[in-house]
Amino acid sequence: MEFDQFLSLIPKLEDSNPGGFESHLKMIPKERIIPGPDEIKGRNPKKAAVLALFYPDKHNETLFLLILRADYDGTHAAQIGFPGGKFEKEDRKLKTTALRETYEEVGVNVDEIKVKKKLSDIFIPPSNFIVSPYLGIVESTPEFIINQEVKEVIEVKLVDLLNESFVSTKNLTTSYMENIDVPCFELNKHIVWGATAMMLSEIKDLINLSSI
Repeated sequence: MEFDQFLSLIPKLEDSNPGGFESHLKMIPKERIIPGPDEIKGRNPKKAAVLALFYPDKHNETLFLLILRADYDGTHAAQIGFPGGKFEKEDRKLKTTALRETYEEVGVNVDEIKVKKKLSDIFIPPSNFIVSPYLGIVESTPEFIINQEVKEVIEVKLVDLLNESFVSTKNLTTSYMENIDVPCFELNKHIVWGATAMMLSEIKDLINLSSI
């Protein structure tokens, strides 16, 4: 999809209600027990925010950014996700967290990013975080400068996310069960599953709805 076409969808996308739970369910293994709102609240989860960043490449093709995290001592080490991290008191807002972490991790200047929509929160049981995703754009091709937390930037074509042939199921061992069939996206030869896949599923549904 050309970036101009993507931009033309933004006003309708901004007005759309988040697809949230129904979109997320598409990427949740049927064996997984989903905690209810009261249970999540009772766990007093920590807050975090991430940014789904969309931008044009040099051919005006719409891309979005994923990162492969470095292998460090942490729950989400060596996993694929969006730039983002833990909410700090000085951030004041979760949107600020997403922008700050994006700058720190991949070097995209906060002033260049236009945040267009907050997506549905996702609770991540293994790390006890509730994550607020935001969708943002930059209107020129970024030059990424990664920090020590990032091993690799993964630039994905939006058309690949929208292509049903890139949706798959893989047998994986997760934090909550061994050898289960997990819904996922196969993007740039990477398997994207879990919370990131759930966020991508919501974005995909919102873009498809906005294209009607």
